[in-house]
Amino acid sequence: MDDRPGDDQQLPPPSLWPVGFAVGIVCLLVGLIVSWWVAAVGAAIAVVFGFLWAREVATGGTPRLAATGEEPVPDAPAVPAHEGEAAMPEPEPGERFPRSRFLEGTTLALGGVIGAIVTLPAAGLAVLPGFTKQKGHEVDLGPVEDFEENKWKVVTFLQDPSQGEVSRRTAFVRNNGLLDGEPSFTIISNRCAHLGCPVQTGGPLFQKQEKTIKTANGDVRITPTLPAAGFICPCHGGAYDQEGNRIAGPPVRGLDRYQFSIVNGKLILGSTYSVAHVDGSGKSAKITSYELAGPGQHVDGIESWMYPIQAPH
Repeated sequence: MDDRPGDDQQLPPPSLWPVGFAVGIVCLLVGLIVSWWVAAVGAAIAVVFGFLWAREVATGGTPRLAATGEEPVPDAPAVPAHEGEAAMPEPEPGERFPRSRFLEGTTLALGGVIGAIVTLPAAGLAVLPGFTKQKGHEVDLGPVEDFEENKWKVVTFLQDPSQGEVSRRTAFVRNNGLLDGEPSFTIISNRCAHLGCPVQTGGPLFQKQEKTIKTANGDVRITPTLPAAGFICPCHGGAYDQEGNRIAGPPVRGLDRYQFSIVNGKLILGSTYSVAHVDGSGKSAKITSYELAGPGQHVDGIESWMYPIQAPH
């Protein structure tokens, strides 16, 4: 085996850039689940360390050590041709960047461009919807006159008619009368705050008085009810009062509520929001609204700190 010094295998030095790039990718993937800002930090780390890594590979990085552990000798005088091994020819004038290194960098850049063209569209379609503000569909529930003052109604409707019956929802609606000259409504979702089961009224349904009206969202069914005992979840025994406050069972908060508006004399549902507890009742109720949370998640108090950060929606 030839042991000439010139044939010693050159090993790349250890580098932290790949480690930082991997950490950035991990943060990005975790951020897709927990929060957009974690994903943004991860993406920034991955971009910075990826650039530094690619630059190191393209430029050759720091001086490399020989396998024998010998330090490279910078600016060593050339060995004369008549002594020892044949000397390497000096590079031609003007050749400052070796062609092999240029081809290596070009290949990496071209591979990166091709990878971005193939990956970014698919990744954008898969990831971006989770970080854009998903607005709920406005729902026309019909004329305000169909909701008598201080009377409860069970209203079923299609939240998105283009999706058909899969988007059918139920809400408990009560007209509270006028508040500062404007109509006031209590509109409660029937999704249990425990596991999301459908909540029922704790009282009779007057199905003989049920009526169906046609609106811009299709058929809306309105059934009078008298929830004397509030609202009850038949699945696990959750119980709520007439304002949607939890009074018994495993739910961790009150029932969610709908925003609403009155447009041309019609009751229009907006987005859903979460409620921890309602103080008071009817139009005098004091409500602190929170961003819509999933079933089983606290929205206030120290308990809310102990739950994972909610995914963006």
